[in-house]
Amino acid sequence: MQSSGPMNILRAGGRLNTVVNILVIILVFGIIIMIHELGHFLMCRWTGIGVTEFAIGMGPCIFKTKRGETQYSIRCLPIGGYCMMLGEDEEGNEDPRAFSNKSIWARIAVIIGGPLFNFILAFIASVVLIGMAGYLTGEINYVAEDSAAQEAGLKEGDVITRLNQTKVYDFRDVTIYTQFYSSDDPIAITIERDGAEKTIQVVPKYNKDLNRYQIGISGGYHYDASTGYYERTKANLWTNLKYSALEVRYWIKTTFISLKQLILGKVGVNQVSGVVGVADMMNDTMQEAKETGGIYTVVLNVINFVILISANLGIMNLLPFPALDGGRLLFLLVELITGKAVPKDKEAFVHGIGFVLLFILMILITFKDIRNLFIK
Repeated sequence: MQSSGPMNILRAGGRLNTVVNILVIILVFGIIIMIHELGHFLMCRWTGIGVTEFAIGMGPCIFKTKRGETQYSIRCLPIGGYCMMLGEDEEGNEDPRAFSNKSIWARIAVIIGGPLFNFILAFIASVVLIGMAGYLTGEINYVAEDSAAQEAGLKEGDVITRLNQTKVYDFRDVTIYTQFYSSDDPIAITIERDGAEKTIQVVPKYNKDLNRYQIGISGGYHYDASTGYYERTKANLWTNLKYSALEVRYWIKTTFISLKQLILGKVGVNQVSGVVGVADMMNDTMQEAKETGGIYTVVLNVINFVILISANLGIMNLLPFPALDGGRLLFLLVELITGKAVPKDKEAFVHGIGFVLLFILMILITFKDIRNLFIK
């Protein structure tokens, strides 16, 4: 009989944690996809467009039910979903409820509905996150020895409000700005210190190991003298709503910066992660959070991932690439400007090519992510 000693219990506990994490990850992706498709679905209902199927996931169907004209289904792969509209990709459908027979503004509303609901979900999740944990500020918590910041006179407790002409809302704005600052030209850093505002010129120092310029500070938290810890700042309702909007703005801005770096070749394709890579990152983060901060910290990290993925999905779907919402929106904008719709068969052909290219890219990224699982 096999022993059920401490090591076996630890292994069983580790496997259980992994299974729970996987279930949470599937749930997170499922909710985000469902909200996206729900945006399309509700816009269809609002504009009077018929929906033949509302599906969460892709691939073989594992559950389906029909209510009225609409079939609701759950499919086995949590990597997408769809809202199939009446007459979406066909001409000559005389049904007044067909997508192609509705006004161009109604069709635009339906296409935008998915990404819009992703941003709404990201905002609601941000309200919950900031309500639970508080928000980040521009306060400096640490100044490195012999750093550019120390030499310029920056101190712990200073609150950064502006970098050159860029307004700072929280310390992540500082991180993004300095991360992509590529010269030793002075940065005019405006701070608040002891109730007074002043501007300090800081000359970044080049770090050979990181191959970028640095000023040598970190921060974002407020020092609580009663606990002796740096913590997020608690928010009232109005401040919560303000910083929730800024939270969504931050992730949207980060997505655009990442796309720009990818296009310019400053970020390699090997650094792009797909569903498997993001899921692995979530699993590692949840495991670490569970070990260091307990369930409460895990919940905060899961909410943060919901914000990140929702905002990212909203932006990526609005890119003007065939098969994406942004690609379909581009065809509608052409129709709006020219007054003439692109023939449906030609549009469908373009979207078909786009879908194939996206599918190939997804497969390549997935293989890369799976390979990384075994070599990390």
